[in-house]
Amino acid sequence: MLFSDIIGQVKAKAFLGSALSKGKIPHAYLFTGIPGVGKTTTAMALATVLNCHDPENQDACGRCAACRQMTGGNCPDFLTIRPGDKTVRIGNTEGVQPTGEGGEQTKGGGKTIGIDLVRDLNRALSFAPLSGKYRVCVFHQAEAMTQEAANSLLKMLEEPPLGNIFILKTTEALDLLPTILSRCQRVPFQPLPTSLIQERIQDRLGSRELLARPIAAMSGGSLGRAIMMCETAYLEKRQKWLSRLMELGELSPSEAVATAFAVAEEEKGVGRPVSEAGEPGLIDLLTIWASWYRDLLLVKVNGLQDAVINSDFSHLLKSTSGNYKIDQLVQSIMLIDQAQRDLGRMRNAKLVFAHATLGLRDLAA
Repeated sequence: MLFSDIIGQVKAKAFLGSALSKGKIPHAYLFTGIPGVGKTTTAMALATVLNCHDPENQDACGRCAACRQMTGGNCPDFLTIRPGDKTVRIGNTEGVQPTGEGGEQTKGGGKTIGIDLVRDLNRALSFAPLSGKYRVCVFHQAEAMTQEAANSLLKMLEEPPLGNIFILKTTEALDLLPTILSRCQRVPFQPLPTSLIQERIQDRLGSRELLARPIAAMSGGSLGRAIMMCETAYLEKRQKWLSRLMELGELSPSEAVATAFAVAEEEKGVGRPVSEAGEPGLIDLLTIWASWYRDLLLVKVNGLQDAVINSDFSHLLKSTSGNYKIDQLVQSIMLIDQAQRDLGRMRNAKLVFAHATLGLRDLAA
């Protein structure tokens, strides 16, 4: 993996390139940004160039033995930890490090990074890097560390073992302990331009290439999210979700609640980042519903057509916008936003979704 393989993220690459050229590599980085914008790719590229035998212009050569190890996914000096893991993974594969208890489960059902896993990592770091100058340790979803795990990591960051670099990945820096933040060099990753994502997914859609623009717009700047949309049942589910939304105004309150409970039971992927979740779920459903009301609002006020997300439903948007007042659309968007926040806090999914559905039904009636 090379820096030249990273899509976009000019500032992040320039920042890391500057550190490489000066030979001043911090012992800990914090990569922040939404999933699917290149944080993992950049971590791999940094690990590759740090151990490359013949680097060129602050990038790896891609040909030497160290580069080939990284490309093959079996570099012993590239370690990763993910929520729910029971072992430290080696070389971006399922690792064979000493077994710990790994991820525990939160009350909301989400996986965590437990203290035993961090202790296993600490034991592994007591040895010098096996094949290169540096060992790179990547924490995926670092905010999922338990309090005990975070404190254990903090001790390592306070007295970092030589030849080891930590990369913590998270969406929002404030989700981590301030003491950890103070010991990491932050590298922000920006959402990717819609035009760039559209260009990258065009070939994946084949005969459905006309959907590239709405998919890119719905991705929120995440190439990973856009690829997920192309390769899963997302588009089919989107059609189903929008159909359910447009039927709400015809339902009685009791029917709306029953429908909400049924949908919440169908869509299990609650509150997880898209790149980790695989199949889309309630968070994605609400995102689609929010985009629909946003588009209706744009059409209602004669906004720029290029800003419409669901552009493949342009005729339906025009005919539906007349059924709403502006304040109804604004209230609908705010209602969905609150539901997404509540789901993110791992509140009761069925009740949160039922409340949102009933509110949207009342606004549409």
